[in-house]
Amino acid sequence: MPLMGAALGLLFGPSAFAADAPARKAGLWEVKTAIEGQGRPVTVQQCIDAATDQMLQSSAGPFAAPLCTGRDVTKSDAGMTIDTHCSFNGKAANAHAVVSGSFDSAYTMTVTAEGGALPPVKMTIEGKWLSACAAGQQAGDVIMANGVKVNIPELQKRALGADPSQPGK
Repeated sequence: MPLMGAALGLLFGPSAFAADAPARKAGLWEVKTAIEGQGRPVTVQQCIDAATDQMLQSSAGPFAAPLCTGRDVTKSDAGMTIDTHCSFNGKAANAHAVVSGSFDSAYTMTVTAEGGALPPVKMTIEGKWLSACAAGQQAGDVIMANGVKVNIPELQKRALGADPSQPGK
């Protein structure tokens, strides 16, 4: 899965994308990610609200925003294209994404990325709104293909050294 992280980092690294992309409808989304030549697609469910959707879209992943020098977003009636330009260890890396559909019901994003000592990768992400989040789910919950549930905001707090069981400490 490192290739997926690299492609997502190229595409979603700087928070500028979060301002350019329409927010997904709050609720439970099924998101299927397929990487060409990397086996079967991975499907997860994400319970989101406006804040967690923006956080997921602007997450830097393995690449920090300073590594990316530009992002060109072109919107049209059919969707949008996003071209991202980054540099890793002095080597240029680029990602091109084509997004179609509706962020209220279903969308498809096709990403091609190459450069920066990474092999070329082609990834397709399909998102489908399922319903309101289920009882017991909270915004930021991601249910993995194996049924394991993780909460992304809580993981980020732990990664930054905060203890989520001790608010304000």
